[in-house]
Amino acid sequence: MRAIFLSLCLWLAIGIANAAEPDEVLADPALEERAKAIDMQLRCVVCQSQSIAESNAPLAKDLRILVRERISAGASDQEVIDYIVERYGSYVLLKPPVQGNTVFLWVFPAFALVIGALGVFLVLRNQKPTVAAKDDLSDEEEAAVQRIIDERG
Repeated sequence: MRAIFLSLCLWLAIGIANAAEPDEVLADPALEERAKAIDMQLRCVVCQSQSIAESNAPLAKDLRILVRERISAGASDQEVIDYIVERYGSYVLLKPPVQGNTVFLWVFPAFALVIGALGVFLVLRNQKPTVAAKDDLSDEEEAAVQRIIDERG
């Protein structure tokens, strides 16, 4: 019971930690939900592996405020995203579009997987069996093996 309670408290604390700060929250819940959805699509350019919704960096806070200002001004979700991409480049998107400069990001994982599988196949194909041939045993060893087989059989 105690573990469940502690897990629940931790889960609530994480939710609070990822929430926008009070000075960033929009009064209209529908607009705030739109802003949160956009925040989850944008990368914190300081942290690089977090969205701006998850980051505590000052730049992420500035971006969250900018998102809310643009939404309050009547911009659509795509217009807000386009505005931020225009300022920071497509790197700011957590899922960058397939373009000439991002094709490597999309193709490399599949390419690496194919090359790795080919390498494993070639290594396994070129391995020789390690079973010792009968000719490798001396007469004494062969007699000992035969005695063991006879005892068990």
